[in-house]
Amino acid sequence: MTNKSLPIVEQSRRSAVSRRVFLAGLPLALSACAGGGVPMVPVVTDPRRDPQYLSMYGAMPDEQFPIPAIDLRQIDPRYFRREVGYDSEEAPGTIVIEPHDKYLYLVQPDGRAMRYGIGVGREGFGWSGRAVIRRKAEWPSWHPPVEMQARDEKAKLWADGMPGGLQNPLGARALYLYQGGRDTLYRIHGTNEPWTIGSNVSSGCIRMINQDAIDLYRRVPTGTEVVVLEGNPYFS
Repeated sequence: MTNKSLPIVEQSRRSAVSRRVFLAGLPLALSACAGGGVPMVPVVTDPRRDPQYLSMYGAMPDEQFPIPAIDLRQIDPRYFRREVGYDSEEAPGTIVIEPHDKYLYLVQPDGRAMRYGIGVGREGFGWSGRAVIRRKAEWPSWHPPVEMQARDEKAKLWADGMPGGLQNPLGARALYLYQGGRDTLYRIHGTNEPWTIGSNVSSGCIRMINQDAIDLYRRVPTGTEVVVLEGNPYFS
């Protein structure tokens, strides 16, 4: 309440001081509210509900064999496609595969890379070294090697080749890796089992979500160099 006995100038000065004290105390008061009986709850965004990723891994009805949307609940979000910082001595345009971390990097200029989650070879089927993409195929047919036919009854059924399609284990796209002009029989390819990304499941090939395989296919020409790094002794 204003003291009417004080001069008007003094009343104004005291009012100004009171306002300054009140305003100065606001941050502390708000902090006290935030840390009081009703705690602040941080907002956590689930990438699997992010519209960007839902679109990125959505249905592709215009493909030769229409691809359904990926159920992102089946995949660890750290394996979603994204551009990242990446220091590499390899030239832009090179593919670098890190089997231990389950990532494929397409090197970009200025210390950047497109990063994709992958599935890699299980024990006894890992490999490392340098190769070159000599062939690319959309909806490739699958011709399991004789060695695979001998150990896998399913592969044996397709000794004469399995035509491309949604059930084909090579998925929507395949990049064929050569060393010294010879086919290594290893591929970078899509998969009809997207939930296996981030796992050690293949017979040495590098598998990707179909939508990622298509994205990579569009970005790289034949002649692209591929470097498969040694991970740990498990993959040597």
